[in-house]
Amino acid sequence: SVEVFQRLKEENPLSALAIMAEIGIADAYFSNKDYPEAGLAYREFINLHPTNENLSYVMYQLGMCHFNQISTVDRDQSEALKALKEFERLTARFPGSKFSFLGEKMIRECKKILGEQEFYVGEYYFNRKQYQAALLRFEKIARDYANVGLDYKVGYYISESKRRLVEEEAKKKNGESRLSAPLDLRTPRKNFP
Repeated sequence: SVEVFQRLKEENPLSALAIMAEIGIADAYFSNKDYPEAGLAYREFINLHPTNENLSYVMYQLGMCHFNQISTVDRDQSEALKALKEFERLTARFPGSKFSFLGEKMIRECKKILGEQEFYVGEYYFNRKQYQAALLRFEKIARDYANVGLDYKVGYYISESKRRLVEEEAKKKNGESRLSAPLDLRTPRKNFP
């Protein structure tokens, strides 16, 4: 179907059909799950037609191209960041459109995914007793990804990380005080034969 829209665009370059064919090309790529190509086509449409009445739809679809390429939580989340940026751009430019409403929902989803990835890394550090690194990750979630469903467990891990950091510091100070205590050489600790 990409070819059909391409032919329509070439045969009627100056008509409104050519503009609709551009969206059709991008939608065809999207339907075929060729999200990188669809994203390029939507981006080109945005650049060529910045005032078109279908721009909110195109911007939403561009965000969905990135969203549909998001990988698992233990992988790079650059597509989630790109999707978040596109949906935020959509909601800022077209605050009253129905696609803006859908974009708000997707912003929440992107933030949840990004928060879950941060949590995954924070939990990794926590389980390896790297409490300072874990605490930084958990605090970032609390600050940047609040109200996406992670607040309770993040709160627990923040307080637990802080508690364990205090314990480690106390152990360190206790160990240092024993090492720095003067030795009493007058009284032997063991009687040797």
